[in-house]
Amino acid sequence: MDQIISIYKQFLSFFPGSIHGIVSLVLAVLIVYSIYKVLKHNFIWLILLIILLPASQPILKNIWDSAVNLVKFLLTRG
Repeated sequence: MDQIISIYKQFLSFFPGSIHGIVSLVLAVLIVYSIYKVLKHNFIWLILLIILLPASQPILKNIWDSAVNLVKFLLTRG
């Protein structure tokens, strides 16, 4: 997560301080939209993965938690 934060800060340095909140909000919306698109197109495959490989549940939960933490970070830092 520290690497993502440093990349995020480096990215924000390209913009004036007055629009950092807008940039963060746009990035958060893009991440949520990307997750929605992936789930929409691969929902059946995700269900099959969970049914056929129960060990994938903690992996998917970890991915989901990381995505949620990233969106929360973007919304609180903006």
